[in-house]
Amino acid sequence: MTETPLRRTSLHAEHVALGARMVPFAGWEMPVQYTGVVDEHVAVRTAAGIFDVSHMGELRLRGEYAGHVVDYLTTNDAKKLVDGQAMYTCVCNERGTILDDVIVYRHGQEDWLVVCNASNRDKMVAHFGRAAKDHCDFEDQTPCSALVALQGPRALEILAATGGADAAGLASFRFRAATVAGVGCVVSRTGYTGEDGVEIFCAWADAPSLWRGLLAAGRGAGLKPIGLGARDTLRLEARLSLYGNDIDETTDPLEAGLGWVVKLGKGDFIGRDALQKIQSRPLARKLVGFEVTGRGIARHGYPLLDPDGTTIGVCTSGSPGPTVGKNIGLGYVASAMAAVGTRLVVDCRGKSVDAVVVVTPFYKKGASKGAAGANP
Repeated sequence: MTETPLRRTSLHAEHVALGARMVPFAGWEMPVQYTGVVDEHVAVRTAAGIFDVSHMGELRLRGEYAGHVVDYLTTNDAKKLVDGQAMYTCVCNERGTILDDVIVYRHGQEDWLVVCNASNRDKMVAHFGRAAKDHCDFEDQTPCSALVALQGPRALEILAATGGADAAGLASFRFRAATVAGVGCVVSRTGYTGEDGVEIFCAWADAPSLWRGLLAAGRGAGLKPIGLGARDTLRLEARLSLYGNDIDETTDPLEAGLGWVVKLGKGDFIGRDALQKIQSRPLARKLVGFEVTGRGIARHGYPLLDPDGTTIGVCTSGSPGPTVGKNIGLGYVASAMAAVGTRLVVDCRGKSVDAVVVVTPFYKKGASKGAAGANP
């Protein structure tokens, strides 16, 4: 059987020229690292990093009823958005479990963009395509649109230096058209690192020029290209869920700590009845953050035990946290074991390693090293 060749973004040659190690990811050939995961992670926390995220799916809905379709397919309240505003939300099935987590952008009352995970693109194209049929125009714009993320404490300074001064003043989850490094773009104040920054949409063929322009402008500010490895450690420190690890079609938004994007009072949407029932009774399990206090690193799929050795959950994400200086993880545990301070044991391939439930995010921008927010 012939394997489907990996797709390449329009920045593939740029990554190779910069010495990136390329790996398969969600059907694409993507850079996992350039100079090293820790070095790249630190660059984003202390200066700035640039990411190629053109593999993400970009779905466009246009027409009089486009907004209604988007609102019906998502758990958050799209009706509250104004032009130039975006929102994070889940897309659920009738059981109330998560088909994908996406960002919705309202370009206009009859013009909407949905950015989905690369691994779920085919599923989301089918899902949104079915719902849009006979109601609005639908287009998968992934093949013609590129997406570059610029993240870190100096990201907005670099953006302004390349002509995006107006966009640098955007509020969180707002977006606007701009010219950056001579390229016509749409700039959004969003990201997946726990740092400030933007994500920049442009035409597929224009991405190399945009990429090179940003790198040149940011050279003196410590800007570095960042691969998938550091993208994962950055998002984990910020407790941002990864689809396929922390959330999937076996998990619902409430147990995953994403109840804040479920608006049961907004009107009907797919999964509403199921989520209403889930909300009406105590959760059997919860996604928690934990710190490994023993010698070991928790990894996806490792069993989580109580101190007596009884399995009470599973690790969904885990790695060293370069900024917090600790080995950290996320995992689902029985609700009775979800309180901050609860002692856990991670089964690291047969080795029992102590851990403890902590508040998250593990890292919060502007807080002291290791400071955490309010979520378990």
